Amino acid sequence: MTNVAPWSFSKIKSFQQCPKQFYYEKILKQYPTKVSQAMLYGTHFHTACENYIGKGEPLPEKYSYMQGALDSLNAIEGTKIAEQRLGLTEDMRPCKFGAKDVWFRGIVDLAIVNEEKETAFIVDYKTGKNAKYADKGQLELMAVSIFQHYPQVRTIKAALMFVVPKALIKAEYTVDQVPDLWVKWRGAYANMQAAADTDVWNPRPSGLCRQHCPVLECAHNGKN
Repeated sequence: MTNVAPWSFSKIKSFQQCPKQFYYEKILKQYPTKVSQAMLYGTHFHTACENYIGKGEPLPEKYSYMQGALDSLNAIEGTKIAEQRLGLTEDMRPCKFGAKDVWFRGIVDLAIVNEEKETAFIVDYKTGKNAKYADKGQLELMAVSIFQHYPQVRTIKAALMFVVPKALIKAEYTVDQVPDLWVKWRGAYANMQAAADTDVWNPRPSGLCRQHCPVLECAHNGKN
């Protein structure tokens, strides 16, 4: 039996987009993800932000248009942790990202924790060009992880920061929401694990099949 844990938001979204493609890319690892220019841009931007806020290094000129937004984040009171890697066990105990019993993994681009005020702020940088269909699910999972790792925190303000369209998608969570959020995402994980248990990975045709799917074995692939 295939165990799909440890899982993550991106793993869940990949499965929901198309179980069959997920099987070939994540289970068989037959089609490793290609590094695109957009992905490289995102990696470089994340590093620049981490160095600017975490280490006080100057922001590269090509990202200067984001300095105002980053300065606003820098002004928030609290301990700032860039690229914080968080792990949870299946019974929701906080653990290290690489622990043997890690069940869920998440990375917070920037966490600002103020335990004295029982608050935190989390942000995830997005380099996509359109914020119209922004998915706050990632913020939900990051909020749950922060609540578990920092039990003093009672309220979290969160945001997806789209750097190209300069859009900010906001959300706010309280510790009382954790049980419901965890039930929601455990359900999403259960669907993925059920596919692994039965070894049934049904394709989910979409407009991406025609040009972007590498799984030539699928009848819906546009290259067939």
